[in-house]
Amino acid sequence: MDEAVKAGEKFQKLVEILEILRGDDGCPWDKEQDARSICDYFLEEVYEAVEAVYNDDHDALAEELGDVLMEVVFLARIYQEEQRFTISDSLENINQKMIRRHPHVFADKEKTSSRRVIEDWQRQKKEEKNRGSLFDGLVKTSPALLAAFQTGRQASSFGFDWVHPLDALQKVKEEVSELEKALKEGREEDIQQEIGDILFAMTNVSRLSRINPEMALKRANRKFVKRFRLVEQKLQEEGRSLDQANLEDMDRLWDDIKDEE
Repeated sequence: MDEAVKAGEKFQKLVEILEILRGDDGCPWDKEQDARSICDYFLEEVYEAVEAVYNDDHDALAEELGDVLMEVVFLARIYQEEQRFTISDSLENINQKMIRRHPHVFADKEKTSSRRVIEDWQRQKKEEKNRGSLFDGLVKTSPALLAAFQTGRQASSFGFDWVHPLDALQKVKEEVSELEKALKEGREEDIQQEIGDILFAMTNVSRLSRINPEMALKRANRKFVKRFRLVEQKLQEEGRSLDQANLEDMDRLWDDIKDEE
């Protein structure tokens, strides 16, 4: 059987499962959920799917993508019950949009470049949404790090960008120098501004390196927590707790852990 046909049948099955779960004889928990409660799970599943991509864990990704699809269908089911729209409407919208925004594939067949595709996509998007600015469509509730990444990507789609991540890194170094000066002078407002500039500049280095800064920071967070837990563990093996150790002790153990890694 053709893979597209198989996928269509299984997607239909998922739609039917959610209909049953939300039905009169369905699951009490599923029936209690609303759009906002599902959004929390939706975001969680998306992050887990992206993490599986970065970990190159194909088995986990296959499972997580299914979880993401389930949350999509769940949300659509809730709005269908409110007679707002159906999952079929969502599919029709994206199908039409993908065809409309790829005329070089589905219409004139004119050869084009990847950059031209992005520029045309952004131009069409701006016209379709009746937006006055390229940045009007940015989601205001996005985490600041992700929003900075998206802002740089939007500007880049029209050529306002560095050529290489090393070029963007020079901007980071400039901002660090400005932060150092602000710290020495104790200018609180300038310190806050320069820290923001550094973070924004680093998202451009990350983007040009084809790395999502949100995921990079998550990985760094996990690494820090893992190492610090090992510091706690080693202190316990020495018969001490964190509040009995000084900075020199913790630094020594931290360096030992890094060397072991």
